[in-house]
Amino acid sequence: MTLPDGKKTVGCKWVFTVKYNSDGSIERYKARLVAKGFTQTYGIDYSETFAPVAKLNTVRILLSLAANLDWPLHQLDVNNAFLNGDLEEEVYMDIPPSFEDKFGSNVCKLNKSLYGLKQSPRAWFEKFTYSMKKQGYIQGQADHTLFTKFSLDGKIVVLIVYVDDIVLTGDDIVEMARVKEKLALDFEIKDLGSMRYFLGTEVARSKDGIVVSQQKYILDLLKETGMSGCRPADTPMDPNAKLWEEGSVPVDTGRYQRLVGKLIYLSHTRPDIAFSVSAVSQFMHSPFEEHLEAVYRILRYLKANPGKGLFFKKTSERNVSIFTDADWAGSVTDRRSTSGYCTYV
Repeated sequence: MTLPDGKKTVGCKWVFTVKYNSDGSIERYKARLVAKGFTQTYGIDYSETFAPVAKLNTVRILLSLAANLDWPLHQLDVNNAFLNGDLEEEVYMDIPPSFEDKFGSNVCKLNKSLYGLKQSPRAWFEKFTYSMKKQGYIQGQADHTLFTKFSLDGKIVVLIVYVDDIVLTGDDIVEMARVKEKLALDFEIKDLGSMRYFLGTEVARSKDGIVVSQQKYILDLLKETGMSGCRPADTPMDPNAKLWEEGSVPVDTGRYQRLVGKLIYLSHTRPDIAFSVSAVSQFMHSPFEEHLEAVYRILRYLKANPGKGLFFKKTSERNVSIFTDADWAGSVTDRRSTSGYCTYV
């Protein structure tokens, strides 16, 4: 169709990626048409966004419950999740590359969401939420990506979604099988079986509990930073080091932020680096060489034991225990305290 007066188009491109298995082997090659959403204007091309990202604290609590209550953990994957969303706005897109000669000056009007559009995550999650509520599931208020359903006999099914990855658990086996079939009808769902690898986290289960670690994530990070052959460190931070706001030589801010961001994500299963990561995170806006050296110290510590992780031990206790601590005026810059906490469910 021709572009209506007063409207503008969104660009697009082809993206080619490789999908890997948890062991690092190639699963398949992917080609996807992606819209250039960065050219969209808020209030004109889209009005609202939402990222359907589960809180990792919620995921850890689910793992703890599954370990203690003997709940099975099933993992599902939604194929091309964002393509399921229905667009509320009028969006026009340029003809895909290599098809210009065939369609001339015409443009595409999108009826479905496309990867890259600002509103695609919101459109997909709205459709998924509608499907779950229609089946009688209740959406969580503290975490909107969590859905629960109680049966008349007191059994429960819990489902949590992280963009297109779904974890399903509970003690109602019949309902779990039913919701799998219903989701497969509404969307293109791949049943990955028992939970083994989720969001870069490896999950191993035994009769004693559940172990989660990010060994592959750590090894990939060491390889990416050229630290695979570095000398391991015994501690994540030099206890005598004092990180000041100003340093001697500034470093690349973007690279520093990306590296610290990956360490922040890693600290979800490695609380032993949480304090050190918190310390280096305070200099994201203006990092210096001394701060980067502290980041490298964390990487050297990870090299010493990349397989370390969290163990959700099966126990008869049903208490919630919280421990907190803070140093006294520990920051040499502003004399504020750095606090930390740990919660056991």
